[in-house]
Amino acid sequence: MARAQLIDSIREAASLVGGTRRDYDPLLELSAQAGFVLLGEATHGSHELYRERSRITQRLIAEQAFNGVVVEADWPDADRVNRWAQDRSDDGDAEEALGGFRRFPTWMWRNAAVVEFLSWLRARNESSGRAPVLFHGMDLYSLYASMDAVVKYLARHDPEAAARARARYACFEMPGHEDGGQAYGHAAHLGTIEPCEEQAVQQLLELQRRASRELDPELFSAEQNARLARNAEVYYRAMFGSRISTWNLRDRHMVETLEAVAAFLQRRDGYSRIAVWAHNSHLGDARATAMGEEGELNVGQLVREKHGDAALLVGFTTYEGTVTAADDWGGSPQRMTVRPALPGSVEELFHEVVLPRFFLPLRGAGEALGELREAMLERAIGVVYRPTTERYSHYFEARLASQFDAVVHIDRTRAVEPLERSQLWTAEPPETYPSAL
Repeated sequence: MARAQLIDSIREAASLVGGTRRDYDPLLELSAQAGFVLLGEATHGSHELYRERSRITQRLIAEQAFNGVVVEADWPDADRVNRWAQDRSDDGDAEEALGGFRRFPTWMWRNAAVVEFLSWLRARNESSGRAPVLFHGMDLYSLYASMDAVVKYLARHDPEAAARARARYACFEMPGHEDGGQAYGHAAHLGTIEPCEEQAVQQLLELQRRASRELDPELFSAEQNARLARNAEVYYRAMFGSRISTWNLRDRHMVETLEAVAAFLQRRDGYSRIAVWAHNSHLGDARATAMGEEGELNVGQLVREKHGDAALLVGFTTYEGTVTAADDWGGSPQRMTVRPALPGSVEELFHEVVLPRFFLPLRGAGEALGELREAMLERAIGVVYRPTTERYSHYFEARLASQFDAVVHIDRTRAVEPLERSQLWTAEPPETYPSAL
């Protein structure tokens, strides 16, 4: 098919996102029977991607009774937000409730767009007359914070059980543990300490037995923290081996957590319907990407394999603009210029559709959109952006119409606004120029 014909076909199938309350009617038609709607992002720092994801989620909650939001964040930090959104904490507002997010990259959740959504969620929970919508995290980087949360919960409810938890988790105590689980993983890899896997497993089993007897959100949270500690122990030991292995461990943990939240909601409400927020690289089906061919799996693949059409996978793309990102891991957030997408990329193709913002359904796409099932370049910007090596650092091949059931394209996006703006972020971003690097 000639490129001009493909562009015309995309324009005909797409619906303009113009800022009206009916923008995502076609998406809600697709989600009518979905138990999981996975809402991605092309970057971890674009305001419009956060905003549109929030708008979709608000409609899923208000119009289709979705009762959970699960995000790419650590459980303890997100649970603090969850308690505030249900009026179960002393935090004064959404910004204060986000106070747990102090580990790099803070701006990913401590930003103005998230504050706006959480304020809406709390108001919705207060006025809906229904059981509150949950807001939880599914990542696994909070090894020590999660163990601490388990002990604190048990100390309030069962001092003897708390003493057992302290004794088990004492295995993890070592110099440098304040920096997170990497020091533990490195020491276990070198053999300078014995692995603590058995202790983490035993603590999880004890909490699972307790949680099976009652439906208590605080106990459920403690159980998930114990689950996180058990899975993070394995993850940090594997960190000094295969990159693919650690990626797969992380995404399997995300799905395990997602299924646990769904099971809790099923017990509480008699049903579960969850919106999931994470990067495209986690939520698009890995089998349709070059990473999948190398052995990686991800949340989108695992959820789709188990739930079929009850899982709706929605990707987000952008062509150019600015982004909040760091130039290296652990660096300060900067407002960086996003280069125009490379020739041959799906982002460049969508740019040529000449619609500033649109929604494109892909599930069951006919012959007119058949070329979107062929491999094309696709861009992924995480918390680090390296424009000088963009082709190598940020592009991979994917078959878009197999990777996602639908896509939202925002042609030009701007950097999400961190709650703490460094001098680097407030400075005018430098111009960059297209490069094949």
